[in-house]
Amino acid sequence: MVAYRGGSCHPAIAPPPGIWYQRDNPIYAMLTSLRVQDLALAHDVRVDAEAGLNVITGETGAGKSILLGALGLLLGDRAEKGLIRSGQPECRVEAAFQLEAEDAVNAVLEASGLDPCEDGLLVIRRVLKASGANAQFVNGSPTTLQVLKQIGDLLVDMHGPHDHQSLLQPSAQLALLDAFGDASALRSAYVAAWSALESLEAEREALEATDGSMLAEQMDLLRFRVEEIEAADLSEEDEEAVRQEHELLGHAEQVRADGATIVQALEEGEGNAAEALAAALRGLQGLRRHLPEGEAWFDALAGLTGQIRELSLEISRRLGDIEANPARLAELDQRLATYSRLKRKYGPAVSDVLAKGREARERLESLAHREERLTALGGEIAKAEAAVRKAGLALHKRRLDTAGRLARGIVAELRALGLTHGGFEVALHEEETPGPSGLDRVEFGFQPNAGEPMQPLRKIASSGEISRVMLAVKTVLARHDRVPVLVFDEVDANVGGEIAHTVGAKLAEVARSRQVLCITHLPQVAVWGGTHFAVRKEVRDGRTESQVARLDPDDREEEIARMLGGRDLTRSTLQHARELLSLPR
Repeated sequence: MVAYRGGSCHPAIAPPPGIWYQRDNPIYAMLTSLRVQDLALAHDVRVDAEAGLNVITGETGAGKSILLGALGLLLGDRAEKGLIRSGQPECRVEAAFQLEAEDAVNAVLEASGLDPCEDGLLVIRRVLKASGANAQFVNGSPTTLQVLKQIGDLLVDMHGPHDHQSLLQPSAQLALLDAFGDASALRSAYVAAWSALESLEAEREALEATDGSMLAEQMDLLRFRVEEIEAADLSEEDEEAVRQEHELLGHAEQVRADGATIVQALEEGEGNAAEALAAALRGLQGLRRHLPEGEAWFDALAGLTGQIRELSLEISRRLGDIEANPARLAELDQRLATYSRLKRKYGPAVSDVLAKGREARERLESLAHREERLTALGGEIAKAEAAVRKAGLALHKRRLDTAGRLARGIVAELRALGLTHGGFEVALHEEETPGPSGLDRVEFGFQPNAGEPMQPLRKIASSGEISRVMLAVKTVLARHDRVPVLVFDEVDANVGGEIAHTVGAKLAEVARSRQVLCITHLPQVAVWGGTHFAVRKEVRDGRTESQVARLDPDDREEEIARMLGGRDLTRSTLQHARELLSLPR
């Protein structure tokens, strides 16, 4: 194992000159709206988020966590019936995202049989019913929780008590290390080499698994399968034609009887349609001499008369081709039985049967030349192993060069965020065998206090600490991590004063290239928001409800003052709030 730990640098933290949402993210997206109906205390709440840093404030118990819970439900979190507002049959949550680049999300949608986004709009809705019939939708189409989770992994990271933290997964940590080191080309080259080796080894394993009498038995079985399928001469077009002919001959007498009834009614029976039309034409002969419209009526009726005669003749000709044929019907029965038998054995559709036949022929040819192929495979695998080793070492070297820089950068951010004695390491562990991601795996480690052992990041229990670690990591990796929407809760736990101001500055810095939503209890953090929402509890019609308001400058000043001094606003707290809001950013 090689572990790289950060140093003790203390970079100066300057407020960013402006909070703008830079569109340099490969899957740039932002949450534009979140609506919550009848979830816990929220009867009907809507948050229209903006680019950059969105801060959410409110007293303890006002319902801020409801917003995060609603967003978690839309990302595939497990739902409980107790979430539904008392007395309501269901609750609904809905979020709209605007995507600048749609490929990643559309790939998930198309793989799940869903229509791609139109004009970059993605709408996710989830409905929880007290009766138990829950449902979830993407752009109006029903889908599964697994699809919501896949979309959520692409679009949103939630940091805090409601964890949705891709950074805690070793595979994601390795991907971030490679992104930080601009190793995408090296990683792609390695994956291609490893996949080629895997394919060759699988072929060799299959060939070595059969020898002697087993080989002969397997070849006999494969030969029988090939001959059985090829002799049947199957095709989807033939199957459909056989079914149609079988259907017709099986009901030949009924078809002929029904057809004869039609012909009688049209032209041959007493009082048939042709006779009625002929009488009408005779009447029109005189009528058209006196009415201008009569000529058009006569032409239209004459056309109908001709069409009826043509239809009657066509039906008569077709009926003449149909006759009961027990011998042919027996042939068709046998042909359909062949289709049914082979589909039961080899697959639900003709295409599956034909695919099994092709696989059997290829396998038979491979076994027939087994020894020659094994010899050739030995050389091919040796070359593939060398290619994997070469690509893996190049990728490993890049990771070694990158790990130290990444660890030092994160430690510098931790110092600024108040974790004065916190440590961070990027530990590379050599794998016994090459894997799909390289010759090594990575583990992010964290040391919260001096003298304590370094622990894997995923084992940290304190939500306040882990939120600040995540903020530090996100700051360093802001231009490499692809997740475009970040949600922080309790990121300011156990901090205050100048450190709180620094936390706000860091959030604003990250929000230059990502959309950030942050629930905070600290005014020093809240003033950094480009958009500010306040959550309050109100009593309406005898029931308590959570309400969310987007604050204008005057309301925002009062909210910051409340955060500074409680419910009673004083001249000094209002003045302090104005001073905080006027600090340069």
